[in-house]
Amino acid sequence: MEDDINKPYKICDVNREKKKGTVASSLEDLIAKVPEKLGLPSENLTVVLECDGTEVDDEEYFSTLDPDTSLMILHGNEKWAPNMPKCQVSLDQTDDVALGDKAQVANLVGRLQHNLCHISLLGGQDLELLSDMDPDSLADIVTDRDNRIILEHIKEASGRILLEKRQAQDAMELLKLYHQSVANGTEDVSPPSQERV
Repeated sequence: MEDDINKPYKICDVNREKKKGTVASSLEDLIAKVPEKLGLPSENLTVVLECDGTEVDDEEYFSTLDPDTSLMILHGNEKWAPNMPKCQVSLDQTDDVALGDKAQVANLVGRLQHNLCHISLLGGQDLELLSDMDPDSLADIVTDRDNRIILEHIKEASGRILLEKRQAQDAMELLKLYHQSVANGTEDVSPPSQERV
């Protein structure tokens, strides 16, 4: 009977950190092996294709999968996300960037490699460091072309977010001045200069 044939599959957790090979004859059989293989609870599991997040939720579709298909096992409310290339950074060489700044850039890039959206949570000093970096001058810490492109995206995004934060700060200062003048009974309020010193 074709449904009882064991086929090999590659399974991983949501972070793609735990990866295991296993054989299973059915979706139910595969799910039963997940707790032992990946250390996940046996309940509330969802199986998706690792490559695009398509949910595998019935035996009929599972039986059509090719041997060695890569599957991601999600638990609870976990969501599939595309596999983003990790930015490999090496600090073996030095250049015009100070070693402290280079180490800080490497640390920041490492923190952002899994999810670029976290850039919006960085403080002004970190955003300034990233927006001021020159990806070309950091060529010795970037191991390939894809990583240089990632650095360029980080530079552009950090500059944009830094500008937005500064504009919000300026607006808050203007609002604070307005409220102070209203509290002091001054009716003629001239907005402060928009130029930064």
